[in-house]
Amino acid sequence: MNSFELNKIMGAVFGVLLVVVGLGVIAGMLFEPRPAGIAGYALPEAEVADAPAADVPMEDPLPIRLANASLERGEAAVRACSSCHNFVQGGPNGIGPNLWDVVMQEKGNNPGFGYSSALQERAAAGEIWDFEALDGFIAAPRQYMPGTSMAYAGLRNAQERANLILYMSSLSDNPPPLPEATEQVDTEAAVEGDAAPEGDTAPAVQ
Repeated sequence: MNSFELNKIMGAVFGVLLVVVGLGVIAGMLFEPRPAGIAGYALPEAEVADAPAADVPMEDPLPIRLANASLERGEAAVRACSSCHNFVQGGPNGIGPNLWDVVMQEKGNNPGFGYSSALQERAAAGEIWDFEALDGFIAAPRQYMPGTSMAYAGLRNAQERANLILYMSSLSDNPPPLPEATEQVDTEAAVEGDAAPEGDTAPAVQ
């Protein structure tokens, strides 16, 4: 077979291939499938019920916690604060201010310490470090006072906070009186006919 006949055969093969490819392109253009629409009706999405809130343990009122607080445990808790604060009368400031005689005193009352602008604003408004304020601040400093420079995350245990505050209130030449517990249960005021059955005793605040 000479080269001329071979060229004719190859040309015929290429011609057939071109025709097949061309027909495929034309057929694709003429018969391009269209996406099918949504069959039937769209069903409404199921509503997701809100997840039940996690049970938050109830805290006793601060006066009751203070009445049951331990001075010894409060003194032990203060040791963890001593890395930043001084609790000795006339002692120097540390990373935080000296906290001798701070309970029931004006906020920002230590002139030798550079308080945050957030605390300075509270001081300018005449706020004091009463028992409730200390409880809220120690529980979550940045939540109680946004902008504070206090880096401590907070003490979540409510009774431990009461122990700490009780000890802090004792650091004074004239310790302030503790707030009175006004929400105690009067076990002697039971309505006639509603007394607890024999063998059961009502809880008492110690």
